[in-house]
Amino acid sequence: MITVMKFGGTSVGSPEALKRVANIIVKHESQKKVVVASAMSGITNFLVSTSEMTNAKEKKAAIDTFNDKHINTAKKLFTGKILDEFMKEYDERFEKFKSIILDGNKKDPYYKDNVSSQGERFSTLILSYVLKSMGVDSVAMTSEDCGICAEGKPLNGCAVLDKTETLMAVKLKPLVDAGTVPVITGFYGMMDDDKPLTFGRGGSDYSAAVIANGLNADMLEIWTDVDGFMSADPRMIPEAVRIDEMSYDEAAELAYFGAKVLHPRTIEPVRMKHIPLKVKNSFKPEDPGTLIHHLGRHTNELLKSVAVKTDLCIITISSAEIAYRPKMVARIIEKMSENDVIIYSMSTSLSTVAFLIHNNDVKQTMMKLNTIDAADIERIEVKNDVALICAVGDNLLTTCGVSGDIFSAVKEARANVEMISEGASDVSLNFVVPMSKVTDVIKILHKKFVSDKQ
Repeated sequence: MITVMKFGGTSVGSPEALKRVANIIVKHESQKKVVVASAMSGITNFLVSTSEMTNAKEKKAAIDTFNDKHINTAKKLFTGKILDEFMKEYDERFEKFKSIILDGNKKDPYYKDNVSSQGERFSTLILSYVLKSMGVDSVAMTSEDCGICAEGKPLNGCAVLDKTETLMAVKLKPLVDAGTVPVITGFYGMMDDDKPLTFGRGGSDYSAAVIANGLNADMLEIWTDVDGFMSADPRMIPEAVRIDEMSYDEAAELAYFGAKVLHPRTIEPVRMKHIPLKVKNSFKPEDPGTLIHHLGRHTNELLKSVAVKTDLCIITISSAEIAYRPKMVARIIEKMSENDVIIYSMSTSLSTVAFLIHNNDVKQTMMKLNTIDAADIERIEVKNDVALICAVGDNLLTTCGVSGDIFSAVKEARANVEMISEGASDVSLNFVVPMSKVTDVIKILHKKFVSDKQ
């Protein structure tokens, strides 16, 4: 049985956390284990800032800060021969890191990918040596070492799964079969020209899913600092409860529409091969967490969870009989896609089309839309500060009157529904309300359909 275990930044963020993680790995029941790790907490943000520096003095100071963070951590964990062996590997990686920061080509569109992916190379090295110090046969591996292939635009790549699986059969699988525990860098893969390409923020979850797919693993475990998928954000709803089991579809909807438990693209690589996924808390390893698989578990409750994506904006474009002009709609979407703007929802009528996007994308979207011939567009309206609520449950489309029940709760909060999306997914109902009302709506929905059903 092969288990891929991924640990996030807070799980490897300190000497104490690293020891805790190493104990989890050592005590794990799986015979064959593969570990994937994020950078230490705060390091990726630090590297993103470093990638924007132009002053040589600032760069050198950043290098020293980065070095001190990792060396101080290592010296609290290792002594003697283990420390000497660690430093030999560390120095090799650190020299490459310095060269990238001081001499890297900032004009290269993938420069930020290279810089921001450096943290994982050091966190995995430290974790591997913690395992070695405990008598485990472990090796630190980079994405290039084990064959994770990627393609796409800067800072938003995706894995080439078939090619990755072929390379892993040669580079990784023999080590795993021999009982070695590889500790692999998350967050990025390698393009055909041997440049690193990151998978977006939180992309180490996705990396772990790609590795599980490539190895045909029996289980993927995402170890983080939360108890699993919850019925709502505990910061908003203190009485939120953990969800024991979910289907792939339910987890994917929640991850995409606001639940900050998984990277939204984590589900697909494991869904393709029916690999179960567990989300567990590395600070409470005895807790069961949430199990995600292709069957899920049907319940009698209307809702399992309510997630929210905030700081959104509705852009409404009016054009005469736009519903009968599909090429016009296609042109609008094409203009928006030129800046890789994510459209979270879309609604049409006879003479209008409305798009839901992030507030941060409004300015660049308006610039693109204003390049369309003025004769084709009557007006463009912008409504800022709205939020998308995603209500997830396995009976939503088969239960008569479900929309009425949910929207009666919205009415209680005195919130106006700005947009609705139903039917695109079998397991979710999504709708948009003003930001000022989102907390009230979530509280009422959770109380009526989750808390009162417990």
